[in-house]
Amino acid sequence: MLGYEKYVVLASIIFMVWMLFREQMRAGILLFSIVVLFLALGILTPNEVLAGFSNRGMITVALLFLVSEGVRRSDALGTIMRYIFPSKEHSSVRKGLTYIMSVVTFGSAFLNNTPIVVIFIPHIKAWARRVGLPLKKFLIPLSYAAILGGICTLIGTSTNLVVHALMLGAGMEGFTMFELGYVGAPIAIVGTIYMIFIGARLLPDDTIDEVDGLASRGKYHIVEAVIGPRFPGINSAVGEFDFRRHYNANILQLRRGGELVADISSLRFREGDTLLLAADSSFIPTWGDSSVFLILTNDHDHTPQSTPLRKWSALVLLLVMIVGATLGDMPFMQGLLPQESLDMFFWAAVVTVIMAFTGIFPAKQYTKFISWDILVTIASALAISTAMTRSGLADWMAHSLVGLANDYSPIVVLALLYIVTNIITELITNNAAAAFAFPVALAVSQQMSVSAMPFMVAITIAASCSFSSPIGYQTNMIVQGIGGYSFRDFLRVGIPLNGIAFVISMVLIPIYWSF
Repeated sequence: MLGYEKYVVLASIIFMVWMLFREQMRAGILLFSIVVLFLALGILTPNEVLAGFSNRGMITVALLFLVSEGVRRSDALGTIMRYIFPSKEHSSVRKGLTYIMSVVTFGSAFLNNTPIVVIFIPHIKAWARRVGLPLKKFLIPLSYAAILGGICTLIGTSTNLVVHALMLGAGMEGFTMFELGYVGAPIAIVGTIYMIFIGARLLPDDTIDEVDGLASRGKYHIVEAVIGPRFPGINSAVGEFDFRRHYNANILQLRRGGELVADISSLRFREGDTLLLAADSSFIPTWGDSSVFLILTNDHDHTPQSTPLRKWSALVLLLVMIVGATLGDMPFMQGLLPQESLDMFFWAAVVTVIMAFTGIFPAKQYTKFISWDILVTIASALAISTAMTRSGLADWMAHSLVGLANDYSPIVVLALLYIVTNIITELITNNAAAAFAFPVALAVSQQMSVSAMPFMVAITIAASCSFSSPIGYQTNMIVQGIGGYSFRDFLRVGIPLNGIAFVISMVLIPIYWSF
């Protein structure tokens, strides 16, 4: 029988999932509201509420946003991208996907996924237009490649760092830099092969490129932009928000959920909406590097101005961070410097400061490059995870999950936990799904008297593998608007990929992390 606190936490989580699915509020403020409710009811203490905001993993995510911005502004990836595409004479969907997915998967293992997707979209659009290949064959694979790369390393996605931080808080050792790669790398390899040879065939051939279809007139030209997290008009009605006064541009079209919206006057702006604008020549230089709009493309695509020195410096600093964090996890380094914690937080902090002082990203504008909604979501999700444990809800859910496996086999429970986490992440967000699954996974391991590591790896992979829905992962939402994909497109190509990730995880997790 559930007690009072369990009922409150369970009802609040159900309400939160429903609100997130309906996109009634942004994730950060919604989760924080739930945390405040728990605080008011005495389910959480003030210290437990604030613990998430001082969490080492959350602050590391914030620093990695700045490192990713430094690499983006250096245009190092853009330079690589301009040289990897096959020429028109040797181009095909298969060759293009091979180049794109290989480079993006590797890059996403070490950089934030969203900037990588934002960097690559204009180049992919220009190349596809130049060689006459359908754009829709490439944008969903681009997002999937970013996700596949993210599950290969500790810093590949914020989800990995969220679970890592929760593990440390529970007295566990956490993940090393490349530990998740034992499962993540095989999933990435098989997933890439699947997309190149099978997934691409399941994607539609046609695409509507409104930028090409509308001619520039006078001083105005056509710009395609995705509404970012800092856009001030989010949740405001389109007809009531004076877009022209703010940006000296007119909205020609708006796409949401891959569909062109006919009447937008009463519609409310949402993050991820794709706008087709008639803007003057100052629009892209002014807003191209902001987080008001995540991506800007037209016939004068914006490329960050950078010197060769900055490009190489950004790449060298990124390498220093990766190598330093990897070596910092090794026993011989811990033995040499027992007083120091040379973990990812340490190296990300050092590299961020160096990038700021050397001008690789503008230090005066550093707050613009951090997705605060993601950070508030992470911190609040950590507090909700604590509430699930304190109220006894996590133990009750774990007991129910174990009871579903009649023979109490750990592998059966592992599979059930993976599936539940994966479904939740498709409906809401990856970080929230991981934080909610963590206390259940820990309680399951304790009730079954087995190691918690297999369950930690399972929920981490499951929370990131959002392939069947554009909702659970921001990069999916971005490419849906730009490419005009329907929800059905994600289901058609994503469900088999979810199955591939599940099967590989169930085979490899018990091998590398025994119960």
